[in-house]
Amino acid sequence: MGPAENAAREAFEEAGVTGRVSPLPIGSFHYLKEKKDGGGIPCSVEVFALEVTKQVDDWPEKGVRELLWLPADQAAARVAEPGLRQMLKGFRKQHLPATARHTG
Repeated sequence: MGPAENAAREAFEEAGVTGRVSPLPIGSFHYLKEKKDGGGIPCSVEVFALEVTKQVDDWPEKGVRELLWLPADQAAARVAEPGLRQMLKGFRKQHLPATARHTG
């Protein structure tokens, strides 16, 4: 399974959504994943866009995570990781059709 398909699988497991995943990442970021013993592991993350076409009522991690649909700018405000926050802030502008973009 390639990275895009892996991202789509994670989206299903974590949020119960399926759809069309972009074949190429929209960006990447690095962070230090905290371990229970207090240490950290450097991680590199590629982010893929997923056009959601279906959301199921039950999925593997339901109850483990909070599911909330938000516009990208509001989601960015809730994200602790700076690299992901910046990606979300730029996502709407980059991925809306030109006719739907605001110019003012």
